Amino acid sequence: MRTIRVWLPEADWVAAMGGLPDGMTADVWAGGEDLPDSADEAEFVVLPFGVPRSRLPVFGKLPRLRVIQLMSAGAENVLGYVPPGVTLCTARGAHDPAVAEWIMAVILGQVRQLPRFMAAQQAGTWAPAVSEPLAGRTALIVGYGSIGEATERLLVPFGVTVERVARHARRVDQRVVAGVDDLPALLPGADIVILLVPVTPDTTGLVDARFLGLMRDHALLVNAARGAIVDTAALLAELNSGRLRAALDVTDPEPLPPGHPLWSAPGLLLTPHVAGLSTDAVPRARDIVKEQLARYAAGEPLQNVVGPQGY
Repeated sequence: MRTIRVWLPEADWVAAMGGLPDGMTADVWAGGEDLPDSADEAEFVVLPFGVPRSRLPVFGKLPRLRVIQLMSAGAENVLGYVPPGVTLCTARGAHDPAVAEWIMAVILGQVRQLPRFMAAQQAGTWAPAVSEPLAGRTALIVGYGSIGEATERLLVPFGVTVERVARHARRVDQRVVAGVDDLPALLPGADIVILLVPVTPDTTGLVDARFLGLMRDHALLVNAARGAIVDTAALLAELNSGRLRAALDVTDPEPLPPGHPLWSAPGLLLTPHVAGLSTDAVPRARDIVKEQLARYAAGEPLQNVVGPQGY
């Protein structure tokens, strides 16, 4: 039996996964410039969180590389560095609960005016105000995948009607999912628009002035996808006019530089790309890696394989 060499982000992963499949052996690569001595043998590399793009050309130096396994749900930062013949896989599903919880938190925060009340607290001002209810509102999920499903499960008990959009129209367990061509008809009826699409040539700049202009007055835009999905200048125009509100976990540019107008934009709740960061993030990603290693060792098809379009 041949030996399959795997690179893992941390030394304790083997024990945490209950060992490796027969015939596999692991080295640790935390994403630094120094590579393990097994660079000529590595077949399956798990890319650690937070590895900068400057490190990614290393994949071209691994002659036996066959699989790059991400710990993230998004793959756009890695696509251009995958050598021919190498399979790229995401950790789709690992971050669903955390991102759905962030979406729920910022929606409630904006609807119940928590940023306003926090500012009043900091100013030492007792300033009551009437908030709108969440119940009875309509949320449009743009990019209906596993995170969208997790988000819907949280929204429905609050009395929210959920509409869904994906690349192609379909049904998911009797739920209707519209196609992206239906967006112009759906946007005017949504109180909340939630962005969960991957970054592709088709989705970059998807939320432009026309898209935003179709949203109803006082609607809330929630971006838990990537900053490049939204035209920042167009969003700033809507926020500064007071017509729309937003909650962003991602921005373009990112990280947001000092002095950028988004920092002080009215009606905006902003977090620094933390929606998926929770204490469960690594264990859940590790569980996916464990399953992928078992599949690879057994010669079975891998899950969450990324196509050339980035999804």
